[in-house]
Parts: sequence; C-alpha cells; structure tokens
Amino acid sequence: MTLENVHKRLLDQLKTGVVLLDSNLRLLYINIAAEALLEISDKKARHLFIGDIITNAEEDIGEMQTAMVKNSSFTKRKAELNVMRDKTIFVDYTLSPFEYEGESKALMEINSLEHSQRISREESLNSAHATTRELVRGLAHEIKNPLGGIRGAAQLLSNEIAAGELTDYTNVIIEEADRLHNLVDRMVGSRKPLELREINIHEVLERVRQLVSAEVSGDSIRLAYDYDPSIPAIYADSEQLIQAMLNLVRNAVQSLSSPDVDHGLGEILLRSRIVRNTTIGSRFHRLAAGIEVIDNGPGIPEDMIDTIFYPMISGRADGTGLGLPITHGIVNQHHGMIEVNSKAGKTKFTVVIPFGNHH
Repeated sequence: MTLENVHKRLLDQLKTGVVLLDSNLRLLYINIAAEALLEISDKKARHLFIGDIITNAEEDIGEMQTAMVKNSSFTKRKAELNVMRDKTIFVDYTLSPFEYEGESKALMEINSLEHSQRISREESLNSAHATTRELVRGLAHEIKNPLGGIRGAAQLLSNEIAAGELTDYTNVIIEEADRLHNLVDRMVGSRKPLELREINIHEVLERVRQLVSAEVSGDSIRLAYDYDPSIPAIYADSEQLIQAMLNLVRNAVQSLSSPDVDHGLGEILLRSRIVRNTTIGSRFHRLAAGIEVIDNGPGIPEDMIDTIFYPMISGRADGTGLGLPITHGIVNQHHGMIEVNSKAGKTKFTVVIPFGNHH
C-alpha cells in the first residue's frame, strides 16, 4: 500500500469533513465525511468551484478568497450553508491556506453541528434513562411487595366468604392488584436477553402494518409504505423489533385520532432506507438500516419533544407513557438509535440500526 493510499484511508476514517482546495478554490479532493455533508461524491466534486457546491454563499466565499490572498487561516462558527439538493447544513468550518511545491492550496475542515448536538442529546438521554431505570426498579420492588400481600389477603377473603355480592369486591381487588403488577412489570421493561438472528427488516414492518391495519379498519387512516428492497439482512430480535415499531405506529394512530386533527385523511408512512456514514454513540458505521414512521398528525408539543422517551411522559390523559421508553430500550439493546422531528402536520420517528451486529 502506498503512502498516498494510507493517507486517503486515514482521511476517510475521520468524522470531520476534509476538503482540499487549489488557489482558485477549486476542489482537489474531499473525504467520505465531506461527501455525506455536501451531498456530492469526490469524483463529481473534482475541479468544481466551491461556489458551485455551496450556493448563495458570496460572503463565505469572499472570506475564503481574502484568506487565500493573506495566507491566513480563519474559522467560522455556526455557519448555515446551502449545499446540493437544496439541503441546508449547520457547521463550524476552518480554512487553512498552505503552500505545496510552490503552489497555494487550502485545507477546509467542516464539522457538522447537528452531528455533535445529536451525540450530546443521545448521551444525556442514555444517562437519564439509566438513572430512571434504576429508580423505577427500586420503586417497582417497593410496590410489588405490599401488592402481593393485598392480593393474597383478598384471595383468602374470597375463599372465606360465601359467593355473592362480597366476592365481587374481592375480585375487583384481585384484578386491580394484577393490573398494577403488570403495569409495574412494563415500567421496569423486559430484562430478557435479545434472541439475535439474521432477519429481513421488511418482514418486521409488514407484520406491524398488518396488525395496525386490522386495528384502524373503519377509521379514516391510511397506512402507506415505501421500502428499499436493497437493504441487506440485519442481526436483530424480530419479536422485540415488532414491539418497538408497533409502539411507534400505534402512537401515530393515537395522534391522528386526537381532536386537534383538522384534515379528513390521516396517513402513516413506513419507510426504509440505507443510512450511510452515521455515528451511533461513539461508533462510526459506514452503513446502517434506517426505518422511518411518518404521520401527518398535529405534531408533538414543543415542551414535550425532549422528554417523550422518558417513562410516564404521555400526551394523552389515558396514556401510561411507556410505549416510547420501551421502544428506546429495545433500539438501544440493538446498538441503534432513535430520533424524532416534529412540526404540525408532520412527525417523523427515525430508527437506525447498524448492520453486522453480531455481538
């Protein structure tokens, strides 16, 4: 392997976008992270002027040209750049001019702010989850002990009294104790290890679609799908993933059934895509499976968007607020991540699960 190849491989491992420019700000090379950010391949970007890739950026390009003339580097924080396909990216970037074999060149380093914000959001969510889980486990233990005593006493009482009106009361106590017991179990979440095997993600999504279609038949809700058939198999526990996706789709159904919906037809879209160059936790994955659940409901209230994955947070009066934390837990066990974007008329949950999860 030549040294040039080694350098290229090293640059492609970086999570920072790296762009090499000539003295006229034409692109000589971009690494994989920059390809993902700028939505263009290294091959297509070669010899293009930077202004052809970052559009409507006269001010930024002016600053770059000044930096080249003065041969001094500069950093721009929280820049909003328009790139290919009308995409806007929020980045910090640094331009560092240098001389190589008598010619002026510049190295541009681009760091995505969304990426770093997402990582810190994920980390804080995971640590909050760990704390909440320990708290809930301790609480569950404290609740289950007296609950067992209440149920046992009601059982004994019903055996002592003659059948009739009073057994109705003891039955209510037993049933409610069982209901509370089940609720506590659901709060604690499954501690069962995952049964990982190679599965087709679309079989999971189709199962979810069948189940929910039966539940919403007669309602004015349409379940649409848009699958990418080229997605390879993933290592996962299909039962657990069905549960995770079912919670997301049922949530969408409930939001479409809310009185805030002002359109006749509710639509839920299940979409699968390959996600390239993504970081989950601290691990970089070149390829991952992305599953989106999109609904055209009223959206998630802004004051709830940061806490919806916490247990007992529910937007509905009758909700237990356990569906999303359970989904988050299952996705986490698969070394994946879950994100949400919501505005009135469009809420999108995205689940990303890496390929090759043999561990």
